[in-house]
Amino acid sequence: MDYKDYYQVLGVARTASAEEIRSAYRKLAMQYHPDRNAGNKQAEDRFKEVNEAYQVLSDAQKRARYDQMGRAYTDYQRRGGAPGGFNWGDWAAAGGARGQAVDFGDLFGGAGGFSDFFNSFFGGSGASVEFGSGRGRASSPETPVSISLREAYEGAARQLSVGSLRKQVNIPAGARTGTRVRVTNLTPEGGEVYLKVTVEPDANFVRDGDDLTTTIAIDLFTALLGGEAEVPTMTGRVKLTIPAGTQPEQKFRLAGRGMPRLKAPAEKGDLFVKVKVRLPKTLSEEQKNLLRKIHDLQK
Repeated sequence: MDYKDYYQVLGVARTASAEEIRSAYRKLAMQYHPDRNAGNKQAEDRFKEVNEAYQVLSDAQKRARYDQMGRAYTDYQRRGGAPGGFNWGDWAAAGGARGQAVDFGDLFGGAGGFSDFFNSFFGGSGASVEFGSGRGRASSPETPVSISLREAYEGAARQLSVGSLRKQVNIPAGARTGTRVRVTNLTPEGGEVYLKVTVEPDANFVRDGDDLTTTIAIDLFTALLGGEAEVPTMTGRVKLTIPAGTQPEQKFRLAGRGMPRLKAPAEKGDLFVKVKVRLPKTLSEEQKNLLRKIHDLQK
């Protein structure tokens, strides 16, 4: 079995902070997300690899165990250990652990496909969580789950497997990165788990709390004379009236077109539209003469 360097997968140093790891993951997840690479098997495999690395490095306990095993593997190589001779069994997840394992293989946007390396060290099915032996209530472990901005807007559902039981987990509309969703009664003893949400970056919108910002481009003449422009929103495209004399980087506010508020989804934040003015690269001689006349009139 080959060693997987999760730090290399995410392109971060081994000393990277949690925020640096999260930032690298978001960038790569957006780049290789299946929704943006339909039918691209190579991108799909890369997305799974990035997702797997994040499941380990974003969890303090998993990361600590992974780092410890990595140091042991590096020391083995430095001592001239033969390929294939490292005793992986000393580090593999203990078999027959007490309690019941929860399979989170379906929770990560269908990514699934965790490697043998991951399964060996972190328990069977990817991001599995094990509860206690039944003496009293189980502890409440936490596992990350990624959703798209659209899922955060509309609300999302994932299937959770607990032994032979399958349970649908609903992630509420308005969820943000850091939102924790409590899932209860996962075992006869009352086991529960918290899902820690990460909202993936979106190609069209930047989120700030419940507000969104998007950028549109208009031509020079619309900026000068006024007109209309189409603006993407989370529910479709709308027309925005552009007043004459609009300046580059000027912002317009569309009230109630932002994200739903987490505990009051009927209320929504605002959408801010930033305008970029697209200048023509070439002009006809007639256009140049007209612009010169306009310029002269302003003197």
